[in-house]
Amino acid sequence: MPHANHRMRPADWGYLCLLAILWGSVFFLTKVGLRDMRPFTVVVLRLGLGALILYLVLLALRQRMPASPRLWLAFFGMGALNNLIPFCLIAWGQTQIGSGLAAILNATTPLFTALLAHGLTQDERLTPNRLAGVLLGVAGVAVMVGPGALAGLTTHVFGQLAILGAAVSYACAGIFGRRFRRLPPIVTATGQVTAGTLLVLPLALVFDQPWTRPMPGLVPLAAVAAAALFCTAIGYALYFRILATAGATNLLLVTLLMPIGAVWLGMAILSEPVRTGELVGMGLIGVGLLAMDGRVAAVLRALPAGRKQPSASR
Repeated sequence: MPHANHRMRPADWGYLCLLAILWGSVFFLTKVGLRDMRPFTVVVLRLGLGALILYLVLLALRQRMPASPRLWLAFFGMGALNNLIPFCLIAWGQTQIGSGLAAILNATTPLFTALLAHGLTQDERLTPNRLAGVLLGVAGVAVMVGPGALAGLTTHVFGQLAILGAAVSYACAGIFGRRFRRLPPIVTATGQVTAGTLLVLPLALVFDQPWTRPMPGLVPLAAVAAAALFCTAIGYALYFRILATAGATNLLLVTLLMPIGAVWLGMAILSEPVRTGELVGMGLIGVGLLAMDGRVAAVLRALPAGRKQPSASR
């Protein structure tokens, strides 16, 4: 994990906001794609088109993919954790719940990362700030899911659990991906997305059998193509750009911004209602992420000093 001395420059904030918009829109675009296509088909098309775009970028940059079997095995591990498992869970989960709620639940990724990193790594232990953030985040998820989760009787709860499972998989991918530090980011992204495509393709062929279904409409196809270009190819390029200049801790703030755009996209375009529980839960998760980042503690420490300054000048 990068040291705390990383500072976000204006350009970094601009990239971060753009990435939040792109990744927040993936829930809406997936929802549109699911109108005419099955979940696995949507996932494999998004990954396959994204991989093709990334290979074209590699050609333009005159870079080559490595041939090491051991490295490709690691790419497949990363593809499973960062693409296969979460994309499929998210695509299926969105057949049960709205895109706004899906985006909010996905924002719990850094909370699960903090817990897993504490047990699996030596240099990313839980601090009081991170612990406070985890507790606030769990409270936010509980508020959003509501009392139906306790009963476990509705299919919507399973849809919400699918999105949470995707968040856990993303957290595991973040820890697993530490081994690719020496590779150019575009190479790692291309290898991961390529492996993810090959992993999802058999599932799409076996379970979806797309040749037995009518040809998808232009709008769903355009939505999936947009997800491949903007959310996968460009999104990964922005992701690694921010990671290189601002560090992973600041990069995690993107998950705080993503749900905001996704909720309003779902409401404005898909006419999905925004429940009070979603808004309250989003607020709790947002405060939790800020606490993990150390900003809340810094503000609280500054308050007493601010009060003492006027008396000291008298």
